[in-house]
Amino acid sequence: MAKNTGHGHRVGAVRSRSEFRHNGTWFKRNAETGRIMNGSPNQHKGVRNEK
Repeated sequence: MAKNTGHGHRVGAVRSRSEFRHNGTWFKRNAETGRIMNGSPNQHKGVRNEK
């Protein structure tokens, strides 16, 4: 499980999420259900990338 450190980064991976890029926006996806959670112009911290 990922833990926030309070210093702008996390220790460990966020296992239940992945992210992908579409048209310059990074979208976070719930790995269990496959539903898109939210989008951001920047990558999310500690979330694995899809290929």
